[in-house]
Amino acid sequence: MRRFMHAGIVYAVLAFAAWGLFPLYFHRIQAVPPLEVVLHRSVWSLLFVLLLLATLRRFGWLRPLLQAPRQLGRFAVSALLLSGNWLVYVYAVQSGQVVEASLGYFINPIVSVLLGVLVLHERLNRVQWAAVALAAAGVLWLTVQHGRLPWIALVLAVSFALYGLMRKTSSLGALEGLALETLLLAPLVVPALLWWTLRGHGAMAQGDLALDAWLVIGGPLTALPLLLFAAGARRLPLATVGLLQYLSPTIQLALGVWVFREPFDGARLAGFAFIWAGLLLYSLDGLRRSRAAAPGAPALRRG
Repeated sequence: MRRFMHAGIVYAVLAFAAWGLFPLYFHRIQAVPPLEVVLHRSVWSLLFVLLLLATLRRFGWLRPLLQAPRQLGRFAVSALLLSGNWLVYVYAVQSGQVVEASLGYFINPIVSVLLGVLVLHERLNRVQWAAVALAAAGVLWLTVQHGRLPWIALVLAVSFALYGLMRKTSSLGALEGLALETLLLAPLVVPALLWWTLRGHGAMAQGDLALDAWLVIGGPLTALPLLLFAAGARRLPLATVGLLQYLSPTIQLALGVWVFREPFDGARLAGFAFIWAGLLLYSLDGLRRSRAAAPGAPALRRG
């Protein structure tokens, strides 16, 4: 059992570290416009996951889904949310706003909590509401200090939280889910990328083989962290996964400040501090509840 959990931690850490290092990849291909990057990422991800599924002979899930239009509709929505999230994230990196992108993934768990309350009618205790209030205060502080709403952070947080909500009720695993999402996008993405490339405007029409290779690598770079995360999540308690997920935006923040030299003054630090305090409060409460719910522990009454 301990070895099983240790393997889960390794898988989860590798997944979150890979997501945290993504700005380095998108910065490397910054000559390619964000929309074209998303088109390439979708196409090469689709080819990679289809090849992987063919190798594993795991296509049995597809036929029942093709006969369920309502399920396909839900995955079409989740595919649009995911591609929209990708587009904003790539734009953030290429426009020198990695710090704000990291903020989005710091507040994403709080947005997911609020969606649980609004959509799934879940109840929060006082500690959880205090955590939400602290995070909201941090966003408000950043808005006042910088004179604008941190829209990149909010779009990333909300789109990924909505995506998580859509996938929460799905029976498909990470690999199958990504395959179906990219498959549903293919009728839009493939013709658009072909048209753009054949007209001589696309990156692959410029004859830069190194850049072409980097774009193709985007397929496995997208799929492999998802598979690592799925493998880790199956082996770890939810509270542990919740704590490890902050590794990704922490790496992004470090890259934004120390590698890309983005401004991070005292005012912005104060806003982040509110949000970090809220996340710490919420995580500690989740850890306490997880331990209390363990076998042999007394039942915990919801506040």
